[in-house]
Amino acid sequence: MSKPRQGILPKVSNLMSPSKKPKLVIAISSTALFDMRKSHSIYEKDGVAAYAEYQRQHEDDVLEPGEAFPLATKLLRINDKLEGDPRVEIILLSRNSADTGLRVFNSIAHHGLDISRAAFSGGTSPYRYVSAFGCDLFLSTNPEDVRSALNNGVAAATLLPSKGGSTDNDDLRFAFDGDAVLFSDASERIFKERGLEAFTENEKAAAHTPLDAGPFKGFLQALHGLQSEFSADSCPIRTALVTARAAPSHERVVRTLRDWNVRIDESLFLGGLSKGDFLNSFGADVFFDDQQTHCSSAREYVATGHVPHGVSNE
Repeated sequence: MSKPRQGILPKVSNLMSPSKKPKLVIAISSTALFDMRKSHSIYEKDGVAAYAEYQRQHEDDVLEPGEAFPLATKLLRINDKLEGDPRVEIILLSRNSADTGLRVFNSIAHHGLDISRAAFSGGTSPYRYVSAFGCDLFLSTNPEDVRSALNNGVAAATLLPSKGGSTDNDDLRFAFDGDAVLFSDASERIFKERGLEAFTENEKAAAHTPLDAGPFKGFLQALHGLQSEFSADSCPIRTALVTARAAPSHERVVRTLRDWNVRIDESLFLGGLSKGDFLNSFGADVFFDDQQTHCSSAREYVATGHVPHGVSNE
């Protein structure tokens, strides 16, 4: 897989004017926001016409929540905690047409979600609208759409079916893998190609050299900006780095985040241990990782986004 080409789709700046603070904007596909497995099975079995007719006949039937629904609900609640213009916005992206997507908007209204902007792409991939909307993150159940977004410089993840439920409180907890997610995959490539000893020696030698950015750096920075609007004891957002790294390779990570001037609330250097139990202890609402093995462990406990980026996905 070729490396992502940054900036092909120019992102619209969220800095609307000097008087308005930047927003955190997240695009979510309709199949991630709601459980649309039944209608999708009709599409796969009987085709577009049968799918469209089914959606019209059931447009007043409310869709059940999907994998991203609890996360979307918590994100939108943040607006209630801040004065002034809403600081979090969710954009709906869908391969439906506006006609077949009417059921989706009816379900949004029923569930009381403050979502007003959407793109219905009529059967084609909607990823190309992510940058036009100025989104910091794209969540979908379609791996091809996610890869396309990543290849065009947008943080994106494929949400996997999870056995874990959402936490009951309003606190929102994001957990991230390091290499190939927050950081580039350059160090991970050394590990894959030359082994642990070469990786460790490289990280020790480069301890004072910041790691290059990965696809989720911008999203982490946007989260950090939103966290800065709250005092430390009242912030509803908490972040964690959950990485297979261990000492002495931890130092480069710490210095990189310091160089970025970004706060990570908790850092777990697991030295290869399975991540699922630790994510459960952290109480993550969602975890992002590039490796399917780690995603399989995590999804037993928390909503998990696979980031198909870097050497592990080539």
